[in-house]
Amino acid sequence: QVQLVESGGGLVQAGDSLRLSCAASGRTLSTYVMGWFRQAPGKEREFVAQISWSSWSGGTRYYYGDSVKGRFTISEDNAKNTMYLRMNSLKPEDTAVYYCAARATYRSSRLALNEYDYWGQGTQVTVSS
Repeated sequence: QVQLVESGGGLVQAGDSLRLSCAASGRTLSTYVMGWFRQAPGKEREFVAQISWSSWSGGTRYYYGDSVKGRFTISEDNAKNTMYLRMNSLKPEDTAVYYCAARATYRSSRLALNEYDYWGQGTQVTVSS
């Protein structure tokens, strides 16, 4: 089993930046796909970003949702088993609960929500105008 714990959410103003963290424990993921999703009140959970890595795949793949391209950056620190989401130029419409997710087997393509195996509990991000 893998446990995921998000942190770093909070209340910020429009134009500010935040960095979310997702710490993975329970099993080291030497091959993985990890992603960020978000869910605003009354809306469906939305894809934000994905990072896919495998020692044999020849590199790291990144995917971003259209609404965050150019503003958000996903990254990971293997040594710390932690994934990050750097969010710049935040807008009120970025307000949501942000969830991290992980899949233990490698896939090079962008994954759908139901293709992830593990989920964190979420962290609230609120952007005021």
